[in-house]
Amino acid sequence: MGRDDLYITVPSFFRCPISLDVMKSPVSLCTGVTYDRSSIQRWLDGGNNTCPATMQVLQTKDFVPNNNLQRLIRIWSDSALTRRPSDPTRNNPPPPVTRDQARNLITEIQNPNPNLNLFDAITKLVSFAKDSDQNRKLLATTDRFLPVLVEILTNSNSSIMIIGNSMNYIEELFVLLELVLREYRDRDSVTKSIVEKRDPVTSLMISVLKQGSLASRVAVARVLESIATDADQSKSFFAEQSECDDVVWELFRLMSTESDSVAIEAALSALICVAKLKRIRVRLVRLGCVKALAKLLSNPNSSAGVNERVMRLLETVSSCKEGRAEMCRDEACVSAVVRRMLKVSAAATESAVAVLWSLCYLFREEAAAEVVGRSNGVTKILLIMQSNCSPAVKQMAGDLLKVFRVNSKSCLSSYDTKTTHIMPF
Repeated sequence: MGRDDLYITVPSFFRCPISLDVMKSPVSLCTGVTYDRSSIQRWLDGGNNTCPATMQVLQTKDFVPNNNLQRLIRIWSDSALTRRPSDPTRNNPPPPVTRDQARNLITEIQNPNPNLNLFDAITKLVSFAKDSDQNRKLLATTDRFLPVLVEILTNSNSSIMIIGNSMNYIEELFVLLELVLREYRDRDSVTKSIVEKRDPVTSLMISVLKQGSLASRVAVARVLESIATDADQSKSFFAEQSECDDVVWELFRLMSTESDSVAIEAALSALICVAKLKRIRVRLVRLGCVKALAKLLSNPNSSAGVNERVMRLLETVSSCKEGRAEMCRDEACVSAVVRRMLKVSAAATESAVAVLWSLCYLFREEAAAEVVGRSNGVTKILLIMQSNCSPAVKQMAGDLLKVFRVNSKSCLSSYDTKTTHIMPF
């Protein structure tokens, strides 16, 4: 069976923004964003009164079925099956794995015998985990299942010798690991065990990031994010220079060459965590990340999640001199930060102000300040000063206004920042 028969790219707008699975019953909120009914219902039942994607306060919690999208998903699903002629089960898809069957599969994996088809068992559990949050929680709460899964992964170099589709097997392992890890309470202990076996795991990750399906590459990016969330674990895991460079390059490639917003967000989230290490920030700058991030930020089709993560990564990169120098050379980057700083989210605004504060106030980069002035950035900084922002953001905005008051010919040369009104521009 060919790779195209096993993996079919899912259009990003068919996925629920919460569960990231293909929607079974799409419904739209008053904000216009569509979610799977079960996912958004759990969000609302949890006492939330905002749209998860836009964080806008909901005027009403009512939602309406998105029948057109459901029709498109059904058509796509039917056509996806017809595009798999080498799959003899396309007209008779296997029935869903039940909870009892999943428990039996876990028992077999934890107590393997020579007759066990490990690839088949893992594939069935991936299907089970993708089906619902409850299924993932069942796997996550089953005693020692996740540690055993990590053990299988770290010993997979010997296991794949008896498995024909070795790459598919490794991909399925990473997908299952990520699905269960997101529901696991003691993530640190699991990621620590992965770090302890870093040599075999890193080589497998690089292989999947280079050759794997989009779904498995996203899974690897999310596992890397979980590892790098802890600074000490990240430092240990990325200790080997050459392998570290390979991982960073593949995450950068996933971020900059894919069009799927879920994949881009996963790569950005992982890069934000691994870029805590200075040498990785420098590596990213040399790869051309500033230009790539500016391109994403300037793309009108980029999702709010992508833009927010781009701002966060730019904030991280701006903390090294190589990153600041590249931002000053690339006028489009600073201009895009100014243009988007009030249009994404409160978190994005905070990161944008931090980027400008680092460039214009802390390190007095004149080239960046000139771009901010030409891009109407001073007006936006004034608006932020008057908004209900955090004390830290307000302080940074005030510092920026002092810079422009002294160095620019704008109307701020005689403007008292202690006043409470906003000047008409």
